[in-house]
Amino acid sequence: MTDDATAAMRYKEIIALSRGSADNLREWELARAKALDAEIEAAEAAIEVAAEREARAAERATRWWKMALHNIQGLPWLDPGDNPRPVPTARAAYLERYLEEVKPSYQELVQAVLALGWRAKRAAAKREQPPPA
Repeated sequence: MTDDATAAMRYKEIIALSRGSADNLREWELARAKALDAEIEAAEAAIEVAAEREARAAERATRWWKMALHNIQGLPWLDPGDNPRPVPTARAAYLERYLEEVKPSYQELVQAVLALGWRAKRAAAKREQPPPA
């Protein structure tokens, strides 16, 4: 073989290798695009689940707040303040724990209102009774 034939063969070999590399890169890019699409779909599904979970939590919190307001409506001296707002620093992973803390707090409120209610009724009854003669 002559040097020209060897150079031509080497050139063809280099071109074939570069085509093979380009094909490999194209396959990798297509596979990566599919993987990214799958990750995006999974992220969108996770966002949808999180949004539904947030809506349910907000609904529960609103329900507890309305029940608390209903319990203290007979106490005109008690100002309930503003409606509760979301806490941006709260951790989503602790959502169930946060919601579990609401029920005992609500029960304490109910017991306190009941105790205050009985005291108020008893004090009102004493005021209405005529003094002993």
